Amino acid sequence: MLTLPGLIDPHVHMREPGATHKEDWASGTAAALAGGFTLVLAMPNTQPPVVDARSLAAARAAAKAGARCDFGLYLGGSVDNVRQAAGLAGGTAGLKLYLDQTHGPLRLDELTAIAAHLAHWPPTRPIVAHAEGRSLAMVIALAQLHRRRLHVAHLSRADEIALVRLAKQRGWRVTCEVTPHHLFLCEEDLPALGPGRGEVRPRLASRADQQALWKNLTVIDCFASDHAPHTLAEKDGPTPPPGFPGLETALALLLGAVHERRLTRSMLVERMVNNPRRIFGLRAQPQTSVEVDERARWEVRAAKMHSRCAWSPFEGYLVRGRVTRVVLRGNEAVRDGEIRAAPGYGRIVFG
Repeated sequence: MLTLPGLIDPHVHMREPGATHKEDWASGTAAALAGGFTLVLAMPNTQPPVVDARSLAAARAAAKAGARCDFGLYLGGSVDNVRQAAGLAGGTAGLKLYLDQTHGPLRLDELTAIAAHLAHWPPTRPIVAHAEGRSLAMVIALAQLHRRRLHVAHLSRADEIALVRLAKQRGWRVTCEVTPHHLFLCEEDLPALGPGRGEVRPRLASRADQQALWKNLTVIDCFASDHAPHTLAEKDGPTPPPGFPGLETALALLLGAVHERRLTRSMLVERMVNNPRRIFGLRAQPQTSVEVDERARWEVRAAKMHSRCAWSPFEGYLVRGRVTRVVLRGNEAVRDGEIRAAPGYGRIVFG
């Protein structure tokens, strides 16, 4: 039996408010706990998006009522909320800048607005960017010009990991995360997934890109699920939205890599506990632990999972490592697959 600290996922989408048929805080954090995560940081591209004091308060109220594990909330950067966003920084996990195609209305295309957010956002709080290719080069340079810390979400390509490596070698304050689906899937898997179920942003990349992520694990600071649930009806429909669920499969996939000696346990803990805590300024959760039967093997079946979306891109995969018990702040939150933490047990970590 392997005992781990409570895991931290710095990149999830809970879909509440506005799309609770996909996921809400109660179902999403049940999925988190089942996957060994005791703290999640939720993205702001809800309906409405979290961009001001009113929407932040509404999102916070929904999370406080429904969350079974601890949580923080990001604020989204828009063209017209530069100064208001900066004033709300202390109550958030950070500022999220969407610079490339994503799900929702928060894409930022204006260079002046991006620069303004970097100039006014307090330097003590992190900025997280969805930035691919040229957008990534641009935002890394702007962050350096404004002396701001930058965390890059879901890197997926060889040229992007090379760019972050170079920035780090220069001493620039850049960190990054990679998702399990970009580590374990690539464009060669799209025919098996199908056109709708393969839709995700960033898109699944080439086999060479996937291999570049594995070869550059020392550059990667965090593993983040980017849990982005949509229903099967939506994914199989005429306009499938991008996104994969991932909270309940991330740890098992990565423990499989530990078993194959592609990772070590210490590397896993660094990227799923220590580094997220350092990057986002998170305090240790007292009396919190996760017990995993490291030798247990199980087949991914979304119908048996807790996420409301009821599907997985890893359906049918045989994975290794089953969470058997989670203790959160001294209380048993999971026991043998049963979620024991009630909605509202989770605590907000900012605000």
